Amino acid sequence: MTRERSETERRPSPEALLAQAAREERRRLKVFVGAAPGVGKTYAMLQAAREQQRQATDVVVGVVETHGRHETQALLEGLEVIPKRRLEYRGQALEELDLDAILARRPTLVVVDELAHTNAPGSRHPKRFQDVEELLDAGIDVYTTVNIQHLESLNDVVAQITGVRVRETIPDRILDRADEVKLIDLSPEELLERLREGKVYVPEQAERAIRNYFRPSNLTALRELALRETAEHVDDQMQAYMRTHAGEGHWAVAERIMVAVSGGPLAERLVRSGRRVAERRDIPWLAVFVEPPRFQHWPEADRERVMRALRLAEQLGGEAVVIPGQNVAEELARYARERNVSEIIVGDPPRSGWRALWRPSVVAGLIRRRGPVDVRVISAGAQDSRRPDRPLPARAVRPSLLRYEHGMAAALVAAAGLAAAGLMAMLPLRDPSMLFLAAVLLSAVVGGLEASIFASILSVLVYDYFFTRPFYSLRMTDPQDYLSLGTFLIVAVLTSQLTARVRDQAEAARRREGRAAALYAFGRAITGAATIDELCRAIALHVAQALGAAAAVLLPDGGRLMVRAAQPTDSELDASERATATWAWEHDQTAGHGTQTL
Repeated sequence: MTRERSETERRPSPEALLAQAAREERRRLKVFVGAAPGVGKTYAMLQAAREQQRQATDVVVGVVETHGRHETQALLEGLEVIPKRRLEYRGQALEELDLDAILARRPTLVVVDELAHTNAPGSRHPKRFQDVEELLDAGIDVYTTVNIQHLESLNDVVAQITGVRVRETIPDRILDRADEVKLIDLSPEELLERLREGKVYVPEQAERAIRNYFRPSNLTALRELALRETAEHVDDQMQAYMRTHAGEGHWAVAERIMVAVSGGPLAERLVRSGRRVAERRDIPWLAVFVEPPRFQHWPEADRERVMRALRLAEQLGGEAVVIPGQNVAEELARYARERNVSEIIVGDPPRSGWRALWRPSVVAGLIRRRGPVDVRVISAGAQDSRRPDRPLPARAVRPSLLRYEHGMAAALVAAAGLAAAGLMAMLPLRDPSMLFLAAVLLSAVVGGLEASIFASILSVLVYDYFFTRPFYSLRMTDPQDYLSLGTFLIVAVLTSQLTARVRDQAEAARRREGRAAALYAFGRAITGAATIDELCRAIALHVAQALGAAAAVLLPDGGRLMVRAAQPTDSELDASERATATWAWEHDQTAGHGTQTL
């Protein structure tokens, strides 16, 4: 019995066999990684390409940047070089990788230098790594180069080491997809010697580089990052081999990392840190955003920052989750318990003194509620503490809306004042403050928080001017009036906040109910479809209603995509839309608006 169980445990799983078959079927990607420019990545790549050519492999050079180095240029002799594609941009002639020419040539192996390069406007893809992915999908092996600082998940770490924020990055999945990662290692002393000899930059540039980016401490740290990243890739390959060849026992995964995403400047840095921690410990991870009822009223920059962080989490292989809630710390702790999270990564942005007193931090709330869950706090650095450039908030770009809200609040306060004056003339009414409080509450219901606070302040002024002695003056003689007005202002502000919060929660509930109803109707429509045409019409109709735009469903027919249903029914796709749909179908990737392709 024990022997049979041991044999079963050693048997490779179907998933491992399928993954191995997929790796064998797809084309090979070999990445030459360096810690910094000048270590010899391009030279080593060309040497490997020439070795493949000597073994009768069909090798072409797609793009190689020699940077004027004669020894690198000499390695290109005897290799077929595909001419670059010329593009005109703002009166300048630019040259880029000719993707279509390589696809038409269909070599066995293509050499593509500088994987993190940003393509010129007008290219099919904005990034060169996307060109490489298309070449691999087309069945062509690729040799390419990249420096470790261009890896997306290391972006914050590199910025802390060097003081330079790298703008050109590649997703970690590119390196994860590589069949072989070869580290081109050079000690800091040897690299600095190459710099002084003019083998990397011209002498003037070399001196500036040595004083700034190429300091020995920077090079040592970058070298460590490159060594560690390469070692992790080799370890992943070893584990994949062991799983496929039944050399690994069963590993129970009991840990999970959760990243708390917010609208602050730390959002993307937290996601990258979470990915790195989860990758090193080989555990799943997720990024969670608690959406408050007033999320739709947040500044556009903060909402966009949240969306970017969640998209980044998905790109880095994590799970992105949005949960509604008012108390961020409470919702995060609850969700962590539901998902058996072992560690929460949360940011601690700088806060002003009044904000710290008025509203406790999420970190403090999480620590109180965390239970057995560990909390890792990442504080803001010098770069994160600066507020990024952002567009003006909604109140500056929508003056007409806010004039309406403030005008409505003023009208309600005026109505309360007239009603108070009339009642005091007819009845022995001494304190009409409740009428003004009603105006504040109505302002909160109609116009939201800002309108209600505006109504609170205006009510105090009107009440003081018309209904306290001396009349028609903001001066008060009775100390009790100060106490009454102060109490009224506090009560008005607090009640208006509560009313506005209930209003926002009701709006959020209506939005959730609308989404749930749309999903329910969509589910009923597609399950009730008897034919493929009915199914396509249902999909087009409900997608168009949900997005408020025209929608079309295309299906392959005879090697081409054909429109099977559209909403409105007379909608037609133009040439660019058909080309985008065809490309997405052929490459099994998203394309068009909101993506980085077409």
